[in-house]
Formats: sequence, structure tokens, C-alpha cells
Amino acid sequence: MSENPSTRLPLYAQVEDALAARISSGALPVGTQLPSEEELSQEFGVSRTTIRVTIQNLVRQGLVEIRRGRGTFVASPRMVQELTELTGFVEDMRALGRTATARVLSREVVQATAYVAEKLSIPAGTTVVQIRRVRLSDGVPLSFDETYLPEELGRRVITDDLANEPIFTLLEDRYDTPLVEAEYVLEASVAERTVAKALEIPIGSPIFLIERTSYASGHRAVDYERLHYRGDHIRFKTRLARRRVTRASK
Repeated sequence: MSENPSTRLPLYAQVEDALAARISSGALPVGTQLPSEEELSQEFGVSRTTIRVTIQNLVRQGLVEIRRGRGTFVASPRMVQELTELTGFVEDMRALGRTATARVLSREVVQATAYVAEKLSIPAGTTVVQIRRVRLSDGVPLSFDETYLPEELGRRVITDDLANEPIFTLLEDRYDTPLVEAEYVLEASVAERTVAKALEIPIGSPIFLIERTSYASGHRAVDYERLHYRGDHIRFKTRLARRRVTRASK
């Protein structure tokens, strides 16, 4: 393949367009593994470096995903999650017609950093329970969750089957702690080593970082979470009402 003189597209862009067309047409269905770098290099007559650039661009577009140790696969279309009410991961995935599962990485008692303590409205250094899980959608790692709970409540929660029982459900149904509201802070970020390993994506991949503090009645903070969502699999959507502005008459 040589550079297109009419469009002056660089080689990687020409390969990118060709592969994207195969994906959109269904010639490469969702879940299909792409040929190896060497095979694509031979097919298109370009260097493996060009193929790597192409694949990274397709990853950024959400068209393919790299599964560590397995290869590159055609990705499912990005799901759209609406931020309209306080819901947990399992509820969100059910609403999207997907199956939610979890893999527990750790559950331990730690001292709260100043930041975590502020979120839970407790003194810095207070003992809290930290839970780390990978949340999967249809078997694909979607979110790496770090959850912090006040010690008394957390010590009970970590005895439960956290791979199958959602924490929100446990709090409300088993521990009589109905959740009333939550504060969300969402920002664009990149996956550092721990997050990348948990989500099986390259270090530096784009992610959404959501900080969520959930409150029981009396504005009592009972759950602080750092949720790292894969940027190539999900988009968030909300609807905002316009506040009426009263203008002073002249």
C-alpha cells in the first residue's frame, strides 16, 4: 500500500479506514480477533510500526480493544449510561441488558487518608474498610472500583459474598442503611499501572474517574468510591434543566 496521492492520507490512516470499514460493515463482527501485527503488515504492505499506530487509533475510537496476553478484538459499541439517579453497577448493567459480575481483589482494614476521611466526614487516620473489585460487563472488565466504608459497617460488609452481592443492596437490605443521595465528581484521566492491570488495558489508556460519596439519612456519609471506567467502552449522559434567571428591570 502506498500513500494515497489524491487524499494524501498517511499509510496508517489508509489502513485505519480499511479496518474501520470492515468493522462497520460487519465483515469483522464484535468479538472477532484481528489478525496479528505481522499478518496485517503483510496484507497491507506496511511496517509493523504503522500497524501499531493504526491499532492505537482504533482503540481510541472504541472500535477495538486490546486484551492483555490474548490479542486485539473488535469491541462492542460503547454503552451509554444515564446519570439521572443513584444506582449501583449491577442495576446499571441490567438496565443496559448486560450481565454484571465482579472479581474481588482485596478487602482490608486501613487508615483513612486525609482525603478519604474528608469524604466520609471522619478524622484523618481513622480506621476504615477498603474493598477493591473489578466489575465486568458481559465478561469484559469495565470498571476498577475502590470502596471505602466506615469501620463498623465495613467489617460486616466484607464478610459477605462481594463477588455476587452488590454493596448497595447489602447496605440497604441487610444492614438497614438506606441510601438517600450521592455526590458525583467525574473527570477524564488515564490508567496508571494498578488500574491498567485490573482492567486489562495498556498503561496510559483513557478512563473516566468517578468519585462518588453516598449518603444515608441525615446527610451521613456511608460509602466513598473511586470508580475507574474504561473510556473505550462507555459514555455518560445526563439531562440538565435551565435555571430561570430573574433579571432586574431597568
